[in-house]
Amino acid sequence: MSPVVASEISTSASIPRGQSPLLWASLMALLEGLPTSARVLDCGGGSGSLAVPLASRGADVTVVDVSADALGTLARRAAEAGVSERVHSVQGDAEFLSSLVGRNQFDLVLAHDVLANLASVPAALAEIATVLNAGSVASLLVANPVAAVLHRASSGDLSGALAAFNRRHASVSDLSALAELCEQAGLRVESTEGIGVLSDLIPGQELDRAGATQTLRELESVLSGVSPFRDIASRLHVVARKPAGTG
Repeated sequence: MSPVVASEISTSASIPRGQSPLLWASLMALLEGLPTSARVLDCGGGSGSLAVPLASRGADVTVVDVSADALGTLARRAAEAGVSERVHSVQGDAEFLSSLVGRNQFDLVLAHDVLANLASVPAALAEIATVLNAGSVASLLVANPVAAVLHRASSGDLSGALAAFNRRHASVSDLSALAELCEQAGLRVESTEGIGVLSDLIPGQELDRAGATQTLRELESVLSGVSPFRDIASRLHVVARKPAGTG
């Protein structure tokens, strides 16, 4: 995937409420190379905070979630946005995707802020690879354990920071562990960017200054893919591809 540049973020006119501008720009970049009415699967997408905006931009989106209430909210949101025909809901677990939606069905699979809540991350990644078309990509968003250590320490919770440090390698969001799990599932990591490198560190009153929000967006854009800045971001966005020619 091509890097997302600051100008793409600064000129984005319709970022969905609650979404990171950088993450949204990255998703739009992923969609650019896909066919019209691309088939997208949102694992754990629940109430449709991503599914409905993506459907509004022409994608055909299936949401798999365990919560019937969340899927009910999804249906209402889709109806209000006039995209019900492009939004589909399936109740179930991400560890069983292929039995729920079939094999080799999707051009893009999203698993945002969901992997850490699953009983078996390896099983879920294997299922994601199974439901993807060959050559297509998965967008994985996970909390960053490094950021957890820094944020706890900066707030004075030194014991919490030590505990977060000691359990970081057991976390699915440890980059090396996640990359290895992707490889085992048949997915090749293509890019990793930090989401929220500085946003949690800037005092709220500072963002009230004229132009501060836009400057922060530009900073997030240029720092997101550069180590060590990427490595302290609140969340990590990993794009992994199912190689062409695989079933």
